[in-house]
Amino acid sequence: MSDPFSPGGPGEPGNPVTALHLSTDHFSGRDRIEAFLELYGRALMRCDIDPMPGQEFELDFTVRGIEGFGIAQVRFSPAVSRHSAAMIDNDDIVLVCPQQGQAVLEIGGREIVLSDGEAIFISNDEVGTATAPARVQMKNIRMSRSLLAASSRGLDDALMRKIDRSDPILRLIHGYGGVLGDTEALATPALRHVATQHMHDLAALLLDATQDGAHLAGQRGLRAARWKAVKADIAIHLTERNLDIAAVCARQQLSPRMLRSLFHGEATTFADYVQRQRLALAHRRLVDPRWEHLTISAIAYDIGYGDLSHFNHAFRRHFGATPSDVRFAGKP
Repeated sequence: MSDPFSPGGPGEPGNPVTALHLSTDHFSGRDRIEAFLELYGRALMRCDIDPMPGQEFELDFTVRGIEGFGIAQVRFSPAVSRHSAAMIDNDDIVLVCPQQGQAVLEIGGREIVLSDGEAIFISNDEVGTATAPARVQMKNIRMSRSLLAASSRGLDDALMRKIDRSDPILRLIHGYGGVLGDTEALATPALRHVATQHMHDLAALLLDATQDGAHLAGQRGLRAARWKAVKADIAIHLTERNLDIAAVCARQQLSPRMLRSLFHGEATTFADYVQRQRLALAHRRLVDPRWEHLTISAIAYDIGYGDLSHFNHAFRRHFGATPSDVRFAGKP
């Protein structure tokens, strides 16, 4: 129930995302269930798991994470999970969401029943029990308390409040969490920082919405959250040649019309915004000594341009100077 992932650094060299997959199918022999529960439950999840009597215990667990947040997806047969005081080792915040099936949470003397798609925020420093009376598939998103507390009012007051499956910010969180499956998009520390910060920004909006009973207006409203999500998505995928409206809409679960309206509200278009971001990136690389080994054409292709003449024309129109002028300005 409580500890889907302990945020940490990268796993294999060259892979910025820590990933782990465990299944009862990986264990064999007479004591396979006890061995699995020891590894998965007590060592990894920091809880005791008791399969329901008369039920064959089955569990499949996948977790991905970067520094700051992680997402665990778990499928398991009927069982009771207990998070005791002895198991508590941090105070992170977890968004618990059964995607299929039902989970009954008992925390601090309160009982909450969650069904398909509903969600709730809990604190990992609370003693509690989670019961799955039938087979269930769960998604748990673990985040940093300190990052959430910095941007969410009354964090603890918003815990243990049920979030409806139709909440648009909850859908944004689920959609944006898919970034953990794209290791290329998280290849640099800067991109990982963007992803972590944005996930916490969305969670803070959701926490404030559960506390107030309504979404905050203005810059903390849903439109602002969607705009920030789109900008972060573009930043992560900026150098990809196939970056287009359809790809962003699919990742952000937005219609093309809605996406275009976001850009219209910022007095720009998708194409113009992407071009400005790419040109800004090209300018930074042209003046950065660390990129001196690349030719101007290589930089253009690397940031997503397929046509060098188009890049040169757009760059000169935007900056009033050619890429060569910018690269060699001030050099003897």
